[in-house]
Amino acid sequence: MPLPTVLDPRGRTIGDEERAAVLRVLDSAVLCSAFGAEARSLEAEMSALYGRPHAVACSSGTAALHLAVAACGVGPGDEVVTTPISDFGTVAPVLAHGARPVFADVRAGDGNLDPDAVEAAITPRTKAVIAVHLFGGAADVARLREVCDRHGLPLVEDCAQAWLGEDASGRLLGTAGDIACFSLQQYKHITAGDGGLVIADDPERARRMRLFMDKGWDRSEGRIHRETGLNYRMAELVAAVARAQLAKVEGVVRARRAAAGRLLAALEGLDGVTLAGDPVGHAWWMFPLLVGDNARWAKELAAEGVPALPGYLERPLYANPAVPGGRAGQCPRAEELIGRTLLALPWNEAYGAEHVDRIADALHRAARRVPSR
Repeated sequence: MPLPTVLDPRGRTIGDEERAAVLRVLDSAVLCSAFGAEARSLEAEMSALYGRPHAVACSSGTAALHLAVAACGVGPGDEVVTTPISDFGTVAPVLAHGARPVFADVRAGDGNLDPDAVEAAITPRTKAVIAVHLFGGAADVARLREVCDRHGLPLVEDCAQAWLGEDASGRLLGTAGDIACFSLQQYKHITAGDGGLVIADDPERARRMRLFMDKGWDRSEGRIHRETGLNYRMAELVAAVARAQLAKVEGVVRARRAAAGRLLAALEGLDGVTLAGDPVGHAWWMFPLLVGDNARWAKELAAEGVPALPGYLERPLYANPAVPGGRAGQCPRAEELIGRTLLALPWNEAYGAEHVDRIADALHRAARRVPSR
């Protein structure tokens, strides 16, 4: 039988709570969050979970990043420093504002931003830094925070893959940056199909994000638009499901960590395979490995019925036609990870001992067939 996946009821935590939430909204007849209570309640619950005073719900993780970019005042001709290993949603808002994403190279050991490369990429045109916590492993937010403070720049944390992840000190990812963005897309730890959340401490940035989410419309003033914005409102049905899912996120992360711990133990001493990153505080959106030939490893694992993504992406973000100015060799460590050494295993809260042992056995068998690095 195939492993549980996020496209399979076995691999999701959707149940009676989500069904009741949907019916609650339908029975209310209020499906738009401009008039309902579900989205505002979700924001309050998100604020409580992360201990930050402001939260704004929106329509997707990409929208959440767009709110953050807008709140940082990014405009035409500005630059935003970020990673070349991420979903396109990390840079789409930058491009939408007429700004230029500037790609800093990553650490070879985990694919997260190298703070030294970030600092080297900063220019007088830099308006913000966006750091992604890749696969649920912590970027070096302490050093990135120092870099941003030294240059007077806001730090945005993209936590789409890092629900309740922690850094080495035990600090929650999403609490070091000026703004942190989260996703509720189908493949994330918890899901409402789509949806996003942003959290922040600064009330002015939170105000700007809320306005940008609702067409620049402060409804308390009447029908007047003092700032530009888009319709990124989260629907009440989505918010209700998200509230039920948010109540389960701690259990989801706990289960993923337990399964990951079992696989880590099973891989000890396996030649040619190492974990990409530090397991401490990891949220395990995926289980990232470093190997010698990721395409060969992925092929061998597929033959064993274990899915694996060689490189995670097909190309660095800057190599996409939609991103102007990209060139080969721009971020050599990122290109090496994507082209040769990074292997990402999908991970799931429903993995039991039998699933983990099956994955471990497949990795051990593949190791006998694939030359070591």
